[in-house]
This record gives sequence, structure tokens and C-alpha cells, in this order.
Amino acid sequence: MPESRSSYLPYLALVLNAFVWGVSWWPLRELQGEGLHPLWSSALTYLLGAVVMLCAMPKVLEEFMQHKHLWILALAAGTTMVGFNWGVSIGEVIRVVLLFYLMPIWAVLLARVVLHERISLKAMLRVALAFGGAVLVLSPNGALGYPVPSNMAEWLGLMGGAAFALNNIMLRHQAQRTPQARLFAMFVGGVVAPAVVATVLAVLLGPGNSVVQWPSVPGGFGALVLLGFAASLLVANYGLQYGASRLPANITAVVMLSEVVFATLSAIVLTHEVLTLQVGIGGMMILVAAALSALDGGDAH
Repeated sequence: MPESRSSYLPYLALVLNAFVWGVSWWPLRELQGEGLHPLWSSALTYLLGAVVMLCAMPKVLEEFMQHKHLWILALAAGTTMVGFNWGVSIGEVIRVVLLFYLMPIWAVLLARVVLHERISLKAMLRVALAFGGAVLVLSPNGALGYPVPSNMAEWLGLMGGAAFALNNIMLRHQAQRTPQARLFAMFVGGVVAPAVVATVLAVLLGPGNSVVQWPSVPGGFGALVLLGFAASLLVANYGLQYGASRLPANITAVVMLSEVVFATLSAIVLTHEVLTLQVGIGGMMILVAAALSALDGGDAH
């Protein structure tokens, strides 16, 4: 393959990953309609990835069990799945995804606590920009208010973004571990956290509750969606590994912001969500803050 073509492949692989995550809300909602809550769907799809890794690299379990900081990474990754996957399944996709990308705020604070990094003036300016964007996204249209989520989906998006910032911080903190062990930790978290949260809520809220029900066996269509979703996540993760290993981390982070574009467009086309001018400006401020953070050496999804 000519060099000019092969040089585009890492970018295309990252865009593929961003596309899969940007439209992931659709299969999650379809599976929810089949009686499989997004938490159970997340646990099942990540269980597949964990099993594949164990079969291919059985020694990865030993490394994971020996290093407790990888358990924190697993918890962060699992909490990310709970927040993002559940949030986009029950709320406005555009708002949830934008709140998820308020990572510059959380990354600055967590880097200070976990990595003991100094909070620079540039970092504070990025936080201010992201916070200003949050004010616009969370305020009633045509008005300004304190940026507090107004429903459960928005809280979940906010929580998922904070957890993902911790996920990225822990990936840097555990850079000395093998990539396979770090990826396995993320798969384990993606299984355990959603399954535990779903189980606890199902038990506490009892049968017939409207929040989380025990999983039911999906029909033929649901089974196809579940298998397709699992396969797409495997392909997406391969695309991320391929692209991220061939491009600088800051470039990878910026390219991955295209996830917001895919999520927004798919939500507008498939659910008739409306991107208002106020939310659009606020979202642009959040994305610019995230891009500046990435270009300054930060991490992104």
C-alpha cells in the first residue's frame, strides 16, 4: 500500500472508534426495549472482551491481581461505563455526551491529587472555559443559571466524565504495567461495576421497579443487536489500539473528540433531538477546552 494511503489508516481507525462510541446509544436503547437494561448490556459485552483476553493471554490475570492500582483503574473504567452507557440510554444524547466531555475540569483536579501535578494558569483557563460551557449547556434555553444537572441522565453523564478522567489519570499512573494488563483491567471494570450496580438496584428496589430490572433473555432481534454491539466494540477497541500506537497521544485525543459529532448527528437524525444555539455554543466551549487539554499533553476518550 502506498505510504500516502497507509499514513491515513491510524486516523481512520480512531475515527472508527469514535463513531462506534458516538452511536452506541442506539443499540443500548434497542436492547433496553428488549428487556435488557443498559447496565446488563454493558456487563455482557465487556464480559466477552475479558474472556477473549483471558483465552489469548492467560498471564494477564496474574498481573492484574498482583497490582492493586490496576483495581482502581478497573473501578474507574467500570464507573465510566455505568455513567455513559446508562446516561445516553435514558436522556438527551447531546447533553449527556457534552457533560461527559467536561473532563478538563476533573483531569486538572485529579492530576493534582493522584500525580501531584502543578495546576498551571493554562489549566485554570481551560477549566474556566469548560465551566462556562457547562453553564450554557445546563441552563434553561435563553437563560443562565448555576450548572446543576436537572435529571438523572445528566448526572450520569457528569459522573461518567469524572470517572473517565480518573481512568486516564490511572492509565498514566500505571504506565509501567503492560498494555494488556491495563486493557484487561478496563474490561474487568466494565463487567463488574455495571453488574454490581444493576444487581444492588434490582434487589433494593424490588420486582416491578422502573429503574433496573433483572435481565431477560432477548428475542432474535435483541440477540443480533447484542452480538453486533459486542463485535463493534471489539473492532472499535482494536481501532483505538492501532491508531493510538501510531500517533502522538495528544493527536489521538483530539481525533477522538469526533465522537461528539457522531453522537450529535445520530441523535438529531434518529431521535429528532434539537441542538439549540445556546447548547451548541456551550458544547463548542467544552470541546475547545478538551482539545486544548489534549494538545497540552492531556488524555481523552
